[in-house]
Amino acid sequence: MTGRLFAALVVLAALGVVAGCGRKSGLDTPYQAAVDARKEAEKAKQPLPPEPTPPVQDKRFILDGLLE
Repeated sequence: MTGRLFAALVVLAALGVVAGCGRKSGLDTPYQAAVDARKEAEKAKQPLPPEPTPPVQDKRFILDGLLE
């Protein structure tokens, strides 16, 4: 009985740790990350990465409403 209780507590603690991971903000798109990397390299006087190409507008998908 104590083994089960201990295992349940360990699982709950692990779930709490995993749930706390990450940052609370919007996700960066690959385009925005490339733009930010380019700006940081420019500030630090380092070689600039290639110019990112702007993303094409995606068509809406029927399940997109679930993700918003």
